Amino acid sequence: MHGRLKVKTTEEQAEAKRLEREKKLRQYVAATTAIFEKRKTGQLDKEALELTNQILGVNPDFATLWNFRREIILRLEGEGSPEEMQSLCRGELSFLESCLRVNPKSYGTWHHRCWVMGHVPHPDWTRELELCAKFLESDERNFHCWDYRRFVVQRAQVPAADELRFTDRLITRNFSNYSSWHYRSRLLPQLHPDPQQLGRPTEAVLLKELELVQNAFFTDPNDQSAWFYHRWLLGRAEPELTILCVYVSREDSSLAVVFSQPVVVTPGSCDLLLFADEALLAVNWRTPDGRNRPDLMWLCDLPASALNEHWPQHTFRVQWAGGESQKECVLFKGRSDSWCRDSVTEEQVFRCELSVEKSTVLQSELESCKELQALEPENKWCLLTIILLMRALDPLVYERETLSYFDTLKAADPMRSAYLDDLRSRFLVENSILRMEYAEARVVDLSGRGLTVLCHLEQLPLVTHLNLAGNRLRRLPPALAMLRCLEVLELDGNQIETLEGLPPLPRLEELSACNNCIQRPFDLRPLASFPRLRLLALQGNPLDGLPDAQSDLAMLLPRVEIALA
Repeated sequence: MHGRLKVKTTEEQAEAKRLEREKKLRQYVAATTAIFEKRKTGQLDKEALELTNQILGVNPDFATLWNFRREIILRLEGEGSPEEMQSLCRGELSFLESCLRVNPKSYGTWHHRCWVMGHVPHPDWTRELELCAKFLESDERNFHCWDYRRFVVQRAQVPAADELRFTDRLITRNFSNYSSWHYRSRLLPQLHPDPQQLGRPTEAVLLKELELVQNAFFTDPNDQSAWFYHRWLLGRAEPELTILCVYVSREDSSLAVVFSQPVVVTPGSCDLLLFADEALLAVNWRTPDGRNRPDLMWLCDLPASALNEHWPQHTFRVQWAGGESQKECVLFKGRSDSWCRDSVTEEQVFRCELSVEKSTVLQSELESCKELQALEPENKWCLLTIILLMRALDPLVYERETLSYFDTLKAADPMRSAYLDDLRSRFLVENSILRMEYAEARVVDLSGRGLTVLCHLEQLPLVTHLNLAGNRLRRLPPALAMLRCLEVLELDGNQIETLEGLPPLPRLEELSACNNCIQRPFDLRPLASFPRLRLLALQGNPLDGLPDAQSDLAMLLPRVEIALA
């Protein structure tokens, strides 16, 4: 036993570690207490700076101490020369670099570095770019470092072309560098802005990028970075805020305005102006639900003088934000209503018109993706891209094939089946709106399409008959209030449990909600505020079995003919 090194037992090692932790904790608490005492007494000196070094060196996420360091540096800046400040900031930058080695994703450290670079008399921006490159080499997705690099680029006025070449190097080294792909999406619109689409690059640049990204996802089909960038390339600029439709009803003495984006009309403001026969009308604007929150539709009541039946016509002009967008509608004598609306095809609401060159490139991309999908049949990114390419080329021509690919995609990616169902529903609604416009109809048949959500209702304010039977809807959206002309609504064979929250529809006369999941008459309470409702069909709902259902509904809706089992 003699002469041998004693090996500590597990209990002894644990005790030694516990004592070491306690010792460090006491030192940490003592230093923190001393720091706060110095701050409290206003001792903003180099000793306080050194004390914060001890804490931030091991815990760079102590935000209060970074604030204290800034207070100290500002005091020392006022007391010293520019040369001393330069030296102080150089030391601070060196200390920050050591903190970043402890935690390269420390919010406080990167923020403090920005602050120091804003106060150093002679900043070395080249050195900062090199620092960013070094940290991005070790972690190419460090978004803190990417944010700091953008700050440096802005302050140093680095040309966007240089930064684009920087992303070229990173992407060539690793196609999976999502942050570099994202940075390209910010740089290209700066370098090659499309005058027709704000925030998008020109078509020639997009076509070159499509070739680059195709090489990436053929190299590694399962990496999502390039697929996401490809989706951005297929996207479009955010639509401008415009007035989509103006609808005037002589019968209701009302006017409705539909916007392309939700807006707020502040009472008493000049945001939304209404002119009747070129005379400004003082009206009170409201949303369909009366809550006056940001909304796509705003309504107002019209005075009797604006609807004189003896005049041959009345011209209503709506103006938004000082003429930024305006639309005019003429109501002729003898007409009960009138409207003026944008065309979804002419305004390219759901897709852009493609040039011959772009159409050829996208068609080639589609064929390439189909070839890749044959090799990688369960690659969800490839399947989704095929769907998006078909949408970009021609949503109506490729509708049946798109639905087939959705089924394949759901089987390959069951965790996102709900999202895919909603996306599929959105595409089907868009297609129906396109067909409705081509036929110049006011009847929309969306029955039996497996819809899980309703969207784009701002495009349907003039619809009189909406058939949603045989879908998978669980609820009706408040946006249904925009269907001011709706007279017949068919909801048979869905999964709707309640109509609670359904806004009043002023023209609705017939509502059929058979074979849903409505259990109580109370769930139909909103229908009491529908002024014209005269027929309600509810066969096949659980409330059929309630003994007092018929009488309860008769009390709730005395003017309505109700059909139960």
